[in-house]
Amino acid sequence: MTIDRDPPGAQEQLIRALVLALQQAGQDVQLFETHISWIVIAAGGGDKFSDKFAYKFKKPVHFDFLDFSTLAARLFYCQEELRLNRRLAPALYLDVVPIGGTPSHPVINGDGAAIDYAVKMRAFPQQALWSARIEQGLLSAPEIDALARELAQFHARAARAPAACAWATPAALQKIADDNLALIASLAHGAGRDRGAQQKDIAHIRQWQTRRQARLRSVFAQRKVQGAIRECHGDLHCANILTLDGRVTMFDCIEFNDAFRWIDVMDDLGFICMDLHMHRLPQLAARLLNAYLEISGDYAGLAVLSYYQTERALVRCKVAMLRAAQGKGDDPGDDPGEGQSDAAKEAAALAARYMAFARRSTQATRGALIVMHGLSGCGKSTVSAALLERLGAIRIRSDVERKRMHGMAPDVNAGAPYATGLYDQAATDATYAQLARLVRSVLGAGLPAIVDAAFLRAAQRAQFAALARELEVPFLIVSIEADEAVLRARLAARTLKKDAEAADAVSGGTGGAGGEASDAGPAILTQQLAHAEPLSAAEREYALILDGERGLDGELLAAAFEASFASVCKAVKTE
Repeated sequence: MTIDRDPPGAQEQLIRALVLALQQAGQDVQLFETHISWIVIAAGGGDKFSDKFAYKFKKPVHFDFLDFSTLAARLFYCQEELRLNRRLAPALYLDVVPIGGTPSHPVINGDGAAIDYAVKMRAFPQQALWSARIEQGLLSAPEIDALARELAQFHARAARAPAACAWATPAALQKIADDNLALIASLAHGAGRDRGAQQKDIAHIRQWQTRRQARLRSVFAQRKVQGAIRECHGDLHCANILTLDGRVTMFDCIEFNDAFRWIDVMDDLGFICMDLHMHRLPQLAARLLNAYLEISGDYAGLAVLSYYQTERALVRCKVAMLRAAQGKGDDPGDDPGEGQSDAAKEAAALAARYMAFARRSTQATRGALIVMHGLSGCGKSTVSAALLERLGAIRIRSDVERKRMHGMAPDVNAGAPYATGLYDQAATDATYAQLARLVRSVLGAGLPAIVDAAFLRAAQRAQFAALARELEVPFLIVSIEADEAVLRARLAARTLKKDAEAADAVSGGTGGAGGEASDAGPAILTQQLAHAEPLSAAEREYALILDGERGLDGELLAAAFEASFASVCKAVKTE
């Protein structure tokens, strides 16, 4: 599968000679290898990673999706890697350096004609990688939230693909999918699984791709017209994200193939969500997806998300198969044999897991509609946040969408909301209409939807119950009750906190960054109490009633919800 235009093994000899030279100069050296790169990490002394540098070499290989086989190509793509990754990690990516000297005595930045090139980076501890943090059980919810902000902001400022270009057109997406599956099929014989099962999986996915591409053809075209195709990361998985000194950073984006980088923003997001699922962290995947959508407002992108997640699993399957093939030392089409290394066996097993994920993700799913109910301060957002992670649901928040419709960021303090008209009846009616439109996008993608709004009027609840009947999905009200005095105390504390954040922003602090979206205070609660219409006896038949004054244990909440939801689902099936 590889074509070396340089003499076979010449670069590896150069790399190992460089490692030896650095060691002889008193540096501590580490060497890492991927299927397309060598990375040399060198430290001149001391234990500080700020004193360590990494030199990334591109292997002289030629695959169907990249060509590093000439010195000129490696220089060009080193320069591209530097340019592209400085968008995301300027502190890590430093320079492109020539390797001078001779293959047996190479010198970084040496005199004479360059015999190879490397991207010079600032080194970091491998424990900072998310893949390592996950293994150690350290990846946290705040890191997920930080990634959502970084990624949404990166996508918002990334270059937009010209409408006339060939990137991410339906035809281009079909070709990428066909090429990936063709290469997987050619490598699958040596992956260590039953050949019949492999071919059955590949045939099933090929049929699924054909159906989905036909169904989404107009959506793909529309996404491009709307500006969703941007110069993205392109390889956003957990081994390409790190947390260092408290900051989340994405790095190592795709430089070697324009079509892999100029993609739908939901393709980029879908990759990391898929990878979190593969690391058995579905709740963090749901949290990331929801946080990103809340910032970007791109709920329409959910229509293509599952397609891209499946395709990304197949990409990682392909990469793992290539690693397995390289580790065997024989033709990729051959059976594994006794010559297969432990690393190759591990890569083959990983490829099988990705294929299994891809196969599972082609299964049709059915959504559900859950609406929150309760006065401001009762804890609706806290409960809905717990439920969205448990269910893998998409939450739509009235506080966020109301402000988005008025051109305001979610955490902006609206001041006296009633004075600005943000919460008058016309604005409220428009907000609920927008929530219903977004619910259609979520349910159309086969995902559960949670609407986090007060739903204090019977007509509002009836509107969404009718929507659930129209779309033939289960409908559940999660109602949270609390005493007025408790609510007033909570809202007064919230108002003081928001005022402090606003004052901090004026004085040059962080302000409301990541702050509370709700502007509800005691005045709004008074208005709500005057107009609230309690649940009817009929509504309570499909409602889960919670005590908002008690701490809601996650497991108890889940158990109560699942019992109520199972009852609602049974009722839907028998109608």
